Amino acid sequence: MPRSRLIIIAGVVIVLVVAIGGFVVYDQVLRGDNVAALALPSAAPSTAASTAPGASSAASAAPSSGTTSSATPAGASGDVAGTWTVSGGGQAGYRVTEQLANLPAQSEAVGRTSQITGSMTLATSGSTTTLTAATISVGTTSISSDKSMRDNRMRNEGLQTDTYPTATFTLTQPVEVPAAALTGTPSDVTLTGDLTLHGVTKSVHIPARAQLVDGTVSVLGSLTFPLSDYSIVAPSVGGFIVSIADSGTLEFVVNFTKG
Repeated sequence: MPRSRLIIIAGVVIVLVVAIGGFVVYDQVLRGDNVAALALPSAAPSTAASTAPGASSAASAAPSSGTTSSATPAGASGDVAGTWTVSGGGQAGYRVTEQLANLPAQSEAVGRTSQITGSMTLATSGSTTTLTAATISVGTTSISSDKSMRDNRMRNEGLQTDTYPTATFTLTQPVEVPAAALTGTPSDVTLTGDLTLHGVTKSVHIPARAQLVDGTVSVLGSLTFPLSDYSIVAPSVGGFIVSIADSGTLEFVVNFTKG
């Protein structure tokens, strides 16, 4: 067999080995499991820290428990006015679609954390309740997925959590709270404010749902946006390029208690 043909065959074999090896790395180490979207709790959430995606089935939704209900009837005039502080049971994180090089395999990568702090202020006037202020901070260094390799890369690439350890959202426009939300019915609201992620601040409008149940206000929301808006680039894994879709999704469910 001519030497040139041997070189070509060897080259093809090497390419195949690299491609197959890369796929095995992706399939065995990086590929994410299907993780359900977050959901509003049906009862006052537990203050226990939530588990990371992939650790247990409970990670796919905010946990709930039979904690004691608020002694004050929800929605009664003046009851909700004041400052509410982030309590336990919430989660925040990301959801993106990953793909190794040009191979057809795809999966959703989901990372979450329960390290959320912040507060909001509600004001009442007659029968109208308004969210007048809110600030939420998420500790990005504690975000974890079902794959430690992905999490390690996120510290230096992607979200670069070592450099940008906090993501924040600050409300910039008041929001009228639907009366139904104050009696326990999940209700649609739009949160307009400044989202700071990966060191970049953008004004955003976040579609969300809110409810007051057992003395706890829970807010569920998600925002899909172009990753380039926040200067986020795909990390590499083991020398292979893992591409992600041009957009990613921020997901959260945050719980507040008064006082």
